[in-house]
Amino acid sequence: MQAIREIDTTARELFLATFAQVRENFRHIFMTLFGGGECDLKLEKPDQPLDCDIEVHASPRGKRTQRIHLLSSGERNLVALSLLFGIFLTKPSPFCLLDEVDAPLDDQNVGRYVRMLNQFKVQTQFIVITHNPRTTTEAADAVYGVTMQEPGVSSLVSVRMRGGAGAVEQAIAGAMNAGARVPAGV
Repeated sequence: MQAIREIDTTARELFLATFAQVRENFRHIFMTLFGGGECDLKLEKPDQPLDCDIEVHASPRGKRTQRIHLLSSGERNLVALSLLFGIFLTKPSPFCLLDEVDAPLDDQNVGRYVRMLNQFKVQTQFIVITHNPRTTTEAADAVYGVTMQEPGVSSLVSVRMRGGAGAVEQAIAGAMNAGARVPAGV
């Protein structure tokens, strides 16, 4: 029984320390992505941190604090990204995969997301799947894509990003013209 109590005590201490750090990072990232406002992570039962839900509250600038499900889809997405990056800051990894997380964002929020990616990519490699050309041209160091110029034949495109958006468009067009030809389905 003593060993179980020690393990529970250690788990509780580690969880609470990590929770506090994630909470602090979440607040910082939220303020950056929203340009103000307030947010918080709350334990539903603070006296039982290992056995309770965590509530996410957010108040974008100019709005009252509310649970995340009451926000617009773009706001929910930015709150989720704030939490994701807050957790990521607590224990970074060498790379991160993001799959179309910018899809519900309007142009202004895509800009905030891109600025955040540009800050984080100094320390971490990001693999970002997106259909948003702004994310690609403003945040990417390299772009990989597949296009089908002829039925049944896929062309692979790989472009190193250098220069502004005009240079990017020229590089992509050139790569598509010289792209490798691979049978579809490969």
